[in-house]
Amino acid sequence: MTAGVTACVLAVLAAGPFAHHGEGADGMDFGAFKVSRLTCVIGNNAGKGEHLGGYNGVFAMARPGEDDSPFVPFYAGLNLEHYFDASPRNPDNSIFFEPRHAAMGFRRLSDTAAELYQAPTPHFGMESWTRFELKEPYYVDFSFRCKPTKDVFEGGYFGVFWASYINAPIDKSIYFLSGGATLAEPRWLQLCTQQHGRDSTVRAATDEHELPFPDEATTLFNGLSPLRYGEPFFYGRFRDSVLIYIFEPGPCIRLAHSPSGGGSTAAGDDTNPAWDFQLIVPDYEVGQEYGLRGRLVYKPWEGREDVLREVAKYRDEP
Repeated sequence: MTAGVTACVLAVLAAGPFAHHGEGADGMDFGAFKVSRLTCVIGNNAGKGEHLGGYNGVFAMARPGEDDSPFVPFYAGLNLEHYFDASPRNPDNSIFFEPRHAAMGFRRLSDTAAELYQAPTPHFGMESWTRFELKEPYYVDFSFRCKPTKDVFEGGYFGVFWASYINAPIDKSIYFLSGGATLAEPRWLQLCTQQHGRDSTVRAATDEHELPFPDEATTLFNGLSPLRYGEPFFYGRFRDSVLIYIFEPGPCIRLAHSPSGGGSTAAGDDTNPAWDFQLIVPDYEVGQEYGLRGRLVYKPWEGREDVLREVAKYRDEP
């Protein structure tokens, strides 16, 4: 296990009883998982030590020889943050951040895989399964399935929102291909929003859904950017590494960015960005399953051509 993730695990273990948001199978709420060039801590909504409750997903990860995780230690990456529709945000955020507040189970499937399960949530009635699997040498494959059990989403659609809180990168930007560009003929765009909630969400060039939104300027999902992306992936830089978020084509995926969503940096001299994404399901049906699949790549930065190779490799896998 690498030094950065080892330190994270030891801090969690030394911190005393969990602040439980739902205990996993066999009393476990998180676990460490490893392949040759990547180690991750994955867990449910439990909080312990400096890791705060509600931030499920990938608590921390590191490559060999690293001391820092790319994710803010208080928070997480690939965090299932909220469901949304056309209704306004409730005052205490208990509904807005329902996936963080509702009980969530953790199950270790193997030395490289885990699953988080959430029974139908109290307000939206959303049941979900999130599976993470580390693959050689530095991949985290993820899949999400959800099933609405109530006809309560306003506006005829629902959205699912994930956040990754990035630990003080020098470059806060995310990068993706512009609308109409392809892997064979790339043309790059950069997004680093000026403030939280302003032009924050990027739709695919083919995304023609005009959804009713609540009138809330600080909510990322309704701050639509004029930019459009051409292929369902994006990347960002952390130290000498790159994080590449790749999505399987098909579902309606939207990208999002905040320059400050991860709070203040440890040094207090800047803010941590959030690199986010959304699943949009228009005209949903109660009892029907929906979802997405993708891959997070965390590896040394080798340039944009390497990013494109990683995207093509994922698409070519059976």
